[in-house]
Amino acid sequence: MSKSDPPPSYEESRQQQHGNYPYPPYRYPAQPGVYTGPGQPGIHPQAGLWQGPGYSPSFITPGIFPSSLRDAEGISSTGVWDSMSVRHAFIRKVYLILAAQLFITTSIIAVFAFVEPVRLFVIQNPAIYWASFPVYLVTYLMLVCCEGPRRRHPWNLILLFIFTLALSYMTGTISSYFDTKAVFLALGITAMVCVIVTVFCFQTKVDFTSCTGLLCALCVVLLVTGIITSIVLSFHYVPWLHMLYGACGAIVFTLFLAYHTQLLIGNRANAISPEEYVFGALSLYVDIVQIFIFLLHITGGSE
Repeated sequence: MSKSDPPPSYEESRQQQHGNYPYPPYRYPAQPGVYTGPGQPGIHPQAGLWQGPGYSPSFITPGIFPSSLRDAEGISSTGVWDSMSVRHAFIRKVYLILAAQLFITTSIIAVFAFVEPVRLFVIQNPAIYWASFPVYLVTYLMLVCCEGPRRRHPWNLILLFIFTLALSYMTGTISSYFDTKAVFLALGITAMVCVIVTVFCFQTKVDFTSCTGLLCALCVVLLVTGIITSIVLSFHYVPWLHMLYGACGAIVFTLFLAYHTQLLIGNRANAISPEEYVFGALSLYVDIVQIFIFLLHITGGSE
């Protein structure tokens, strides 16, 4: 057998996978343990082995390739995550967008906290807050529910920028009702919580992405508790009840932050596509802002 003979072409290999691989027009001498065609002497090879020009018996063996590479038509969706460079580039892009969002939000909160005329104007004109709420809601639903605008550049970044401005204004308006010390204390605690949760999610083996049902149930419980708390506080203000609701909300959204962080990592039960960098940044940003708002109720209610 000559080792210089070329291997079969791609089309011939495809035909061989579907059972239509034509036998070579010439015959090789019968060899022990080698199948040379119908009606020819020889023994069928073992499963997973193929004999042909230029191939050794151990060239293709079962289980040598991962399942993601054995899928039809090449690499599957899980095979994308096999590339560390793709994963790292995706995570880096998400956190760069998130850093820009948090910078805008922190700047607006600082203006509302330090500039007294702006603070008084926001408190005296709550209609502007309610006018920004529809903008926040519409852009959020478009980015979450509509895959086209969320993936189409540059409209996804434009919608995300409008959403960031609307939520930043709403967060700044809420902050203007609290003392400056309480606002910055909540900012500091939020920053520490985010760092701790991020480091924990990258190091732990606990899979938060498999607890989707539990997180949805906690979200419903938090919603019902918020409605009951609002009704009770409208008749009589109870400081400890206000702080308790803030603590529950901060815990729930901390778990959501861990859940969305592990979705970015990609080596858990669930993961998001590397094309969904806008959705990844949006999810983390909303979780962080909600943690800050609930912590603000705790720090502001303790004074």
